Amino acid sequence: MKKILIIIAVLAIGGGFFAYQMYNKPHKDMTSAESDLAISSTDLLAAFESDETSANDLYNDKVVAVTGNVLSVSNEEGITKVTLDAGNPLGGVICQLDELSDHERTSFEEGESVTFKGLCTGYLMDVVLVRCVEVK
Repeated sequence: MKKILIIIAVLAIGGGFFAYQMYNKPHKDMTSAESDLAISSTDLLAAFESDETSANDLYNDKVVAVTGNVLSVSNEEGITKVTLDAGNPLGGVICQLDELSDHERTSFEEGESVTFKGLCTGYLMDVVLVRCVEVK
């Protein structure tokens, strides 16, 4: 019985340490992160619209560099979101600027061509990229 309690205690301490390490894991620095893929906003939206399952496998949880023209810019609760035109009036690519990075600028002109890299989180009428930084 004593051995079982010792094993349980060791497992609990090990599990607690692992959970602590994962909780305090530093975020990936998006300004120096290499892009896994580069694509236009039009092609990215088209990939999700034609076959969402395959597009999820290709793009989700990967650093994607996307290029397109600014359709709109919004600022909600201090978070800047830039929507890139993807040639579809019902959808686009939303790039949410990274709160952990310093940005040279956070205002963009409609129609301006820009490239952002960020983590693709999927498709809900729009393709969503989070933790985005502008690529020069």
